[in-house]
Amino acid sequence: MRIIALAASFAIAALVAVQSADATGLATCKSGPKSGWKTMDALKANLTAKGWNIRRIKEDGGCYEVYAVNEKGQRVESYFHPVTFEHILTSTR
Repeated sequence: MRIIALAASFAIAALVAVQSADATGLATCKSGPKSGWKTMDALKANLTAKGWNIRRIKEDGGCYEVYAVNEKGQRVESYFHPVTFEHILTSTR
């Protein structure tokens, strides 16, 4: 019985790990293959031109996740679609 319980625990842990590897943030994007994505540098240039001070950009859930200070001076975590740079979601910190 202990072996079955242990095996079930490992199976659940593996399932949770697979699900969380897909997206860890607040948003997801259906962005297609990466060959169609614009670059992070292009997003950085776009946002910098709007007055943002970019701290970090990374991929998360098929989106670009941006940590920055926006044009209003607010620290934000924002998500953008990597093909269109459409703004998906912003969370202020």
